[in-house]
Amino acid sequence: MQSSPPSSTQSAPLVIGTRGSPLALAQAKHVRDCLAAAHALAAEGVELEVIRTSGDMIRDRPLAEAGGKGLFTKEIEEALIAGAIDLAVHSAKDMPTILPPGLVIAAVLPREDARDVFISRKAKTLAELPGGASVGTASLRRQALVKRLRGDLAVVPLRGNVETRLRKLAAGEVDAIVLALADAATTVIPVDDFLPAVGQGIIAIEARGDDERALALLAAVNHADTAAALTAERAFLAVLEGSCRTPIAGHATVAAGRLRFHGLIAKPDGSDVLETQRQGAVGDAVRLGAEAARELKQRAGADFFAPV
Repeated sequence: MQSSPPSSTQSAPLVIGTRGSPLALAQAKHVRDCLAAAHALAAEGVELEVIRTSGDMIRDRPLAEAGGKGLFTKEIEEALIAGAIDLAVHSAKDMPTILPPGLVIAAVLPREDARDVFISRKAKTLAELPGGASVGTASLRRQALVKRLRGDLAVVPLRGNVETRLRKLAAGEVDAIVLALADAATTVIPVDDFLPAVGQGIIAIEARGDDERALALLAAVNHADTAAALTAERAFLAVLEGSCRTPIAGHATVAAGRLRFHGLIAKPDGSDVLETQRQGAVGDAVRLGAEAARELKQRAGADFFAPV
């Protein structure tokens, strides 16, 4: 039986900070609904505060050139630190490797489908695209994996939310796009063929580490298996010091108390890819992710990520 939240939760509204994209708003509303259901909160007891981030404002160049990871979280985290909001809802894959002091990932919801999808009107799969066709993506990881599978394709930087990228595809700016799972998918790509980004498919809820009210509320909606998977993936990323400038992929699954991790690093042009796997107890999530990263770092050598 779940314990009741502190009495103060019934007085002041809980404020959730979120980006304003359709996907981000849908995720924030989902978190609001989960909290309301877990604690019998009225809808007006949870407010959404839309915050525009650097990642939303920078549209003229790839994010890797603008500072990498954290551009979709920075302003929301600043509002959280300042006390303007109580919780921050993020796509876990957008979160920086090291969180600002005082902030924690307090809860995650059950992982949704982490796979990437191929979308095109000219072919059913990446393999069926004609030589020289253009594939749009904003991700260095996806660029590297596309080039690994099809070195003859042209990878084109493509920014914007899902709707924007679909419009650009429809307008003929590219022949295909690869992005996180979407309803418009031509083909869903298997995880082992196209390893996801760390945290892909996970909604993470960030809070202040000393905010007992928020932490108590979030404890009831945290999904333990997803949290363990994300812990392993972020431990892998932390050892590799990953950013948007580094093609890194990592994906963990949990079943019957056992965690399986698959990690990968690649050269941006896909010419060299190193992979490794680990299995072990869920309680060893940090060790498993970190060990996998140390192995790849040793195998890669210092010049692996030098410009091609």
